[in-house]
Amino acid sequence: MTHAPSAAERGPSSLRGGREPEPSTALRVALVQYRPHRAERPGEAVVANVQTHARLVERAHAEGARLVLFPELSLTGYELEGFGLDESRPGSDEGPGPWTSENDERLRPLQESCSSTGTTAVVGAGWRDVDSTPRLASLVVGPDGSLRAVFKTHLHGLERQLFVPGTGPGILTVDGWRIALAVCADAAHPAHAAAAAQEKADVYAVSALYVRGEEMRLGLHMGARSMDHRMFGLMANLGGETALGASCGLTGVWNPSGAVVAQAAGSGPAAVMATLERSSLDQYRLEDQYRLDTGE
Repeated sequence: MTHAPSAAERGPSSLRGGREPEPSTALRVALVQYRPHRAERPGEAVVANVQTHARLVERAHAEGARLVLFPELSLTGYELEGFGLDESRPGSDEGPGPWTSENDERLRPLQESCSSTGTTAVVGAGWRDVDSTPRLASLVVGPDGSLRAVFKTHLHGLERQLFVPGTGPGILTVDGWRIALAVCADAAHPAHAAAAAQEKADVYAVSALYVRGEEMRLGLHMGARSMDHRMFGLMANLGGETALGASCGLTGVWNPSGAVVAQAAGSGPAAVMATLERSSLDQYRLEDQYRLDTGE
């Protein structure tokens, strides 16, 4: 089966328009380690989680955040079986399922929170394109309430039966900072971050699920992606118990040298606030350029 590419799938340029502003000297971010609400019907979980996401965006805004990053499938939890149920398909008599789509009224409270605060939020969801192509997505809710989708590229396990993969990172701009989006296993593939670097990303933002026993893997992925391409690394992990096991937590921020600069202390719900300094990013890049120019 073939699928026409959506706007987000056509490439990173689809997530930005016109001339980009000069980047701000600092970018305040909030990374939410989130334990999703569960419900009898998967579609009901979306409603409950959207409401909580909206409140968390407003709370992060009160602490100065310009970007709020949530984990993979934060609107439903990593409950893949729900996406395979007939009731989750458009037009079902059983009511809305876990899939989200354009003009989904359940997303409106989150869109209103972003527009009222001027905040950008990235949330995890199952998504159906206008042609019903199923995606595992990061939904970008803009500061004007707009909605865009970026798709996970590197699917695995049951995901391959349920979703169609994307074609690489999407780029969005917040206060002039170029932010590349990744979903979980995307960060395990160096080529994904390399593609982000080719698009001149300043930040590599990963919505993820890492479980206990994967702590070293998580650290290696995020540290290497940040260091190799001189980007800030952001990772928001699901919290609590998941269908794949207990979360290992460790939601955090990595600087362009690959070092951890802020991290959640446990595996339960948490919010990590951080300020990314442009001068720090520029310094690492200037030093690398000097080494290239001088052959050191």
